[in-house]
Amino acid sequence: MSPNLPRYLPILKWGRHYDRSALTNDLVAAVIVTIMLIPQSLAYALLAGLPPEAGIYASIAPILLYALFGTSRALAVGPVAVVSLLTASAVGQVAEQGTAGYAVAALTLAALSGGFLVLLGIFRLGFLANFLSHPVIAGFITASGILIATSQLKHILGIEAGGHTLIEIAGALLTRLGELNPITLTIGVAATAFLFWVRKGLKPLLRKMGAGPLLADSVTKAGPVAAVVVTTLTVWALGLDERGVSIVGEVPQALPPLTMPGGALDLIRQLAIPAILISIIGFVESISVAQTLAAKKRQRIDPNQELIGLGAANLGAAFTGGYPVTGGFARSVVNFDAGAETPAAGAFTAIGLAIAALALTPLVYYLPNATLAATIVVAVLSLVDFSILKRTWSYSRADFAAVAATILLTLTLGVEIGVATGVALSIALHLYKTSKPHVAEVGLVPGTNHFRNINRHEVETDPQVLTLRVDESLYFVNARFLEDLIQDRVVDGDALRHVVLMCSAVNEIDYSALESLEAINHRLTDLGIGLHLSEVKGPVMDRLKTTHFLDQLNGRVFLSQYDAWTALAKSDDPAKAAK
Repeated sequence: MSPNLPRYLPILKWGRHYDRSALTNDLVAAVIVTIMLIPQSLAYALLAGLPPEAGIYASIAPILLYALFGTSRALAVGPVAVVSLLTASAVGQVAEQGTAGYAVAALTLAALSGGFLVLLGIFRLGFLANFLSHPVIAGFITASGILIATSQLKHILGIEAGGHTLIEIAGALLTRLGELNPITLTIGVAATAFLFWVRKGLKPLLRKMGAGPLLADSVTKAGPVAAVVVTTLTVWALGLDERGVSIVGEVPQALPPLTMPGGALDLIRQLAIPAILISIIGFVESISVAQTLAAKKRQRIDPNQELIGLGAANLGAAFTGGYPVTGGFARSVVNFDAGAETPAAGAFTAIGLAIAALALTPLVYYLPNATLAATIVVAVLSLVDFSILKRTWSYSRADFAAVAATILLTLTLGVEIGVATGVALSIALHLYKTSKPHVAEVGLVPGTNHFRNINRHEVETDPQVLTLRVDESLYFVNARFLEDLIQDRVVDGDALRHVVLMCSAVNEIDYSALESLEAINHRLTDLGIGLHLSEVKGPVMDRLKTTHFLDQLNGRVFLSQYDAWTALAKSDDPAKAAK
């Protein structure tokens, strides 16, 4: 067996040590997660604008494929709220909901997303996700949670209302408010209230009654199933579907079918950008959850292999009647808390869902859509976190502006523009912050060999020596900033004889920055001022040695800033100091 094969098939690693204890724990976790996923999968398919069975189909093959290729031992892959909303938004642009074209577009979206993720993984580009700032992602998820919850009110009210933005949805709801169905409203409100109580109050109640932690947790996780069972039996027993209560209806009693994504170039062109955005958001959400859970057990997550695992999962969804998927926070936490030890727990979950698709789908015929909507509302409202605005306002106004803009644009212009804005703002924030790097003038701390900011500490300085500590790598975005800074400082220093750039925090100098250093060197030479470098890191020095810069430098490169201070302070001759 090739030594690199386990790297691309992690199952070959953990599978070698799989034992009876792991099997037992994985089976228990799978049963709990399966019970949770049945109503959740149906609900998220409803959110995506697809038939309910699509949610179950999207939770079978993708989970199996992730178990083969993924590196997280607790991540549960399948439909999630935000990706479902993004799917509805993207597919709704190219096809009408309820048509065959809509389903084909959803399959195509999953295939494009899967292909994009696999390519990123093969070329080891997982680091690109780091360019999405957490505050911006938090803002997008908060806005998406509001949009999702608002969009489900139509099912709880029993009216027809569309829209992709908060203004459109609210306007449609208000216009049709007079058509609401009182029975549907009663079911929806009761289910929502019950699910909120289950989430917050059932577990403490069971613990007070003497139930053990595992039993109390398991019963709490099964709360949505209880809501499904009670409301379904109520609609069936009272014939409420004949009184205007919208129900799920017939769900095919079968395993996921083999399906083919659309191959029309025009369709692919229309869905390419949404697929990329869905991939990025899905990967960021998934890797965040996976790394958080892995850290609790001191396990390691490989971001690049995660891209391949998620890509394979999405390709599996595309060819088995599903739609885009990713690792879900809620179900992954449940999987982890239930004791899942390996990705085999996900495989067992897929088997449980396959059994449900074959045997249990007739039982959801009378399941009211209002109950599924209530399940979604309760799940997504936990994603809404406006405290991010307060925290970013007090810490960084630039981050606050990015978060506020992302929330506002997502709510008013739609999720696609919102997520695109989030990506653009994350990159813009990075460029803005690094375009004006922190550069401190430093002096010697008396009695030590250490140098600190002259504005923060009592330090020794010499009017002939200007030492600037550059706290950022130098590249094309900030190269001119350093030029201008030194030019302004030199103009003000008549006694200045030496400029030292302290490079302890500089990890890289690109070609644009090299040209700026050359320009600074020429300018200082003309002024009779020496340019020196100190504490240059090895890789940076190796790169500089391949150029003529060090030969043309009118000063010296010092191993430490203290060496530079010793050699240059009180020296009146730049040429002598340069020797």
